[in-house]
Amino acid sequence: MGMLLPLALALIAISFSKAFTTPVCPNQLLTKCPSKVATTRLSMVKITEKEASVAIDKVVTALRKDKAANQDLGRLTKTNNILGFGSPRPGTIAVRFNASFQKGGMGRSAIPLPFGLGQSDKTEGRGTMVGQVKASVDAKTGKVLEASVFRDLGYGRSFDLKIS
Repeated sequence: MGMLLPLALALIAISFSKAFTTPVCPNQLLTKCPSKVATTRLSMVKITEKEASVAIDKVVTALRKDKAANQDLGRLTKTNNILGFGSPRPGTIAVRFNASFQKGGMGRSAIPLPFGLGQSDKTEGRGTMVGQVKASVDAKTGKVLEASVFRDLGYGRSFDLKIS
């Protein structure tokens, strides 16, 4: 019994070393793996950070001007961080970033005036909602082609900007 355990461990070690050194064919249906595997290359156009910044500014101004976005999401106060940018198709710039939206309201009960004179008219600061904005912009004209704002990290509702 004492001799069988080291022999079994040695056989397991040899089989593991062979399993990790033998080439694996990506297509498991083939009996013999071809020596060259066909690869697909995508031609991606590289854009600079300056071009992405201009595209983000276009999307921000479009979201600030849209009345439906202001009513549904609130006023876009700032962009928090840029998540990514690129050019998936020639002639378009795709951007993804986080933005803070804030809805205002009359804060009559928020800040009392001194000497018991009533309540102030300052906004009550209903809090901010951070949404993830995904948009594509035409590289030549700078026109926003599509924009979506995802709430709750993409698990909740989303707002699609109507482009005319």
